[in-house]
Amino acid sequence: MSKTIDIFPVNRVEGDLEIRVELEDNVITDARSVGTMYRGFENILIGRSVLDGLVITPRICGICTTAHLLAAAKALDMFYHVSIPDTARRIRNIALGVEKLQNDMRHSILMFMCDFANPAYRPHSLYAEAAARYTPLQGTGGRRAALESARIIEIIAILGGQWPHSSFMVPGGVVSAPKSADIIQCRYLLSDYRNWYEEEVLGCSLEHWAAVKNAADLEQWLESSENHRKGELGFFIRFAQEAALDELGRGHGNFISFGSMEMPEQTEILPMGKGGTFLPSGFLKGENTEDFDQEKISEDLACSWFRDAESPLHPFEGMTVPYATGREGEKYTWAKAPRYAGLPAETGPLAEMLIARHPLLTDLHRLKGSNVLLRQMARIIRPAVLIPVLDQWLKEIVGERELFFRNYQERNYGKGFGLTEASRGALGHWIRIKNEKIEKYQIITPTAWNASPRDGKGIRGVWEEALIGTPVKDRENPVEVGHIIRSFDACLVCTVHAAGVSENIRCFRY
Repeated sequence: MSKTIDIFPVNRVEGDLEIRVELEDNVITDARSVGTMYRGFENILIGRSVLDGLVITPRICGICTTAHLLAAAKALDMFYHVSIPDTARRIRNIALGVEKLQNDMRHSILMFMCDFANPAYRPHSLYAEAAARYTPLQGTGGRRAALESARIIEIIAILGGQWPHSSFMVPGGVVSAPKSADIIQCRYLLSDYRNWYEEEVLGCSLEHWAAVKNAADLEQWLESSENHRKGELGFFIRFAQEAALDELGRGHGNFISFGSMEMPEQTEILPMGKGGTFLPSGFLKGENTEDFDQEKISEDLACSWFRDAESPLHPFEGMTVPYATGREGEKYTWAKAPRYAGLPAETGPLAEMLIARHPLLTDLHRLKGSNVLLRQMARIIRPAVLIPVLDQWLKEIVGERELFFRNYQERNYGKGFGLTEASRGALGHWIRIKNEKIEKYQIITPTAWNASPRDGKGIRGVWEEALIGTPVKDRENPVEVGHIIRSFDACLVCTVHAAGVSENIRCFRY
């Protein structure tokens, strides 16, 4: 028997995502991702002063605020043709990395693993322990994750004056010049976070974890120590395997990364790939990774509540003209449909690590493809990659007399783009300047890639496709849908203030 249900809200960061699924014998046969909020930041920026984007765009999101600031600053670096000094690169990189450290653990424990305490899992052998760890506002793991993720973000406040919505990155570098005492305090906070991450999340040192290179190593690591099994990572793997989360959420199998963390010219850190950034850019289709070319990006509006162009447009030419028509025709969301070379592409920590050829995640992906377990695991272990890099860059900032900024020559027309990897994946800002004013501003967020609707060819977006074929045991509590969507760390506030009322809506209690 066929049945359509609406699930709202699905995301926990901002409650503006509705998932509409069609079920046939309790298996999802079709899905639509509905972004229910229009914000229009791109239109707010038109006609404003060149530097206004540095203040306005960090307010797009209160979680990825640093990433938006960085993308805006990089776009202006390009517009002004200015190369920033090494120390400014380090500070920008550190701030971006710290924001990822905060988000990765906060999302994993507070927003994803809390579903392990859902009553749907009462038959699970680890349910009692999961409830003790992750029940919202009560679980032991949740309280500690909230504390540690709040403390680590103090590094950005030290380097940038405040968090969220800081504005310390500018074309040419940064305006902050941290003193030696500031760097010592930052290293202390990072060391404290590392201690918690090693003891409570991994159950071992970063060096020990770095030796886990493939699926066989992971199995041996998991069985070799009770500390490994009881850590947040080990518990996640054990619970997720028994719940068969490695069978959910496969999707199209295309991945995109814009690359992030520009390499200083003088540093002891080695990049994970080519291209001048620590995390490399690229487009992965099947087993083949292609060099990334931002000219291949386009936005399709066929199913979005915006006025259509004649064909999908590159962001430099793109339009953001609202055309809200309710449920008329095929338009059903405020999210646009980004495409790379005409294809939908998943972005986020898993995409980053696969394109960077992270050995463990690459091997696990080879065995089972993309899935909920692997996607969330990539987020949990990303701090193990970032922590040593951030600490080294902090050590390389030796004093306030270093060069933090390079001046630039004023220009009154031109264009630029800034690309980086936010906590949830590929983030891009494209800006056109005319007569010293912003003529056009276009933004593609990570969730825009993942929450994309269908395009003009009828091809589903990333997590729409990931839902197809999913069995739903209980229509009143479709926890499987929540797992799939939340494995992408959905954050619609960046991507798209009203939600339609339907008798078919299902609301999550957890």
